[in-house]
Amino acid sequence: MIKIIRTNSENPDFIGLVKLLDADLATRDGKDHQFYSQFNSISAIKNVVVAFENGLAMGCGAIKEYSDDAMEIKRMFTKPEYRGRGIAARILLELEKWAAEIGRRKCILETGRRQPEAIALYEHYGYSQIDNYGQYVGVENSVCFQKLLV
Repeated sequence: MIKIIRTNSENPDFIGLVKLLDADLATRDGKDHQFYSQFNSISAIKNVVVAFENGLAMGCGAIKEYSDDAMEIKRMFTKPEYRGRGIAARILLELEKWAAEIGRRKCILETGRRQPEAIALYEHYGYSQIDNYGQYVGVENSVCFQKLLV
């Protein structure tokens, strides 16, 4: 049975999963990885979720304050051997629920064009593409999305 816990960026399972995520992104992003990594620090992220099964961490995600009405989805990852089981969807929905509970009306996020499975997940769960925001304005590989929360 899959269990989703809420925690923060000091959680050792989250830290381990993020290391795997960063290794995957370094391969996908190639020479662009250094640019993106500067925006992906996990220090002081207060809202993190980790998915477990039989005590093993399988995936993670986080939300970070972006504005008075928006939380930014960050650090979404599922270990390759657990993909295709709906874990990323469960993580995403838990993050959206948490964002709504703390009074945000939307979630925003950035992902890379070299991550088609991530783009498909976000579109499937009601995210709409928006103009690139913040540090991603003018970045060709970035694609940004938002979803209004109920």
